[in-house]
Amino acid sequence: MTSPISLTIEAGLKAEQDLLASVCAGDAEFGLLFWQPSDRALVMPRRLNRLPGFEAACEVSAAAGWPVLLRETGGEPVPQSASTINIALVYAPPRSEGDLNRIETGYHRLCDPICQLLDELGGTSSLGEIEGAFCDGRFNVNLDGRKMVGTAQRWRQSQGGQRPVGLVHGAMLIDNERASMVAAVNRFNEACGLEQRVRAESHIALHEKFAAPHALARLDELYRLMLAQMFSG
Repeated sequence: MTSPISLTIEAGLKAEQDLLASVCAGDAEFGLLFWQPSDRALVMPRRLNRLPGFEAACEVSAAAGWPVLLRETGGEPVPQSASTINIALVYAPPRSEGDLNRIETGYHRLCDPICQLLDELGGTSSLGEIEGAFCDGRFNVNLDGRKMVGTAQRWRQSQGGQRPVGLVHGAMLIDNERASMVAAVNRFNEACGLEQRVRAESHIALHEKFAAPHALARLDELYRLMLAQMFSG
């Protein structure tokens, strides 16, 4: 893999859903997609459109250059732009795993290769919440104590309902657009009557710390090794 696919955010979200549908249909055992937005938007879970201030907040956000798009995974508003690389990992877990820790295992399958990459580069990786981060969660991937990757997932049943299929998604900040991204989230939240406010210094972009020209190629390799091991049994 030389570089991620450049897509509009709407097309990227659709490509993820198409990948999920193909694994659900049994056309593939897994899917792995790296894509980079060619535009920018504030992407948020569909459930937020039920909030009373949602429509007005969308207008405020769009007027400031951050149109709102809805996604199928959970979480909170996330700014997406060419400074972001999206990673979509889609798979049906081996039947031998059972269903007990499916969500946690899914996050580790997405996050552990990124942590390995950061450690190889000489950074200090960790998983966990970071105060002041947008779309904060237990499975943020952090670099030197600041959030670099946000994560979310969605599960469906395969055709015939035989087994679950997961879409585990990571949004990785690669270039420093932290100030305008944080402003976009805070602007929307304020207009929508949401309490949360986020801070630029809670985040870090990969290229702020490392040039890492081969980072994505290495990540692709790590994911494929992990997937090969998962399905070799």
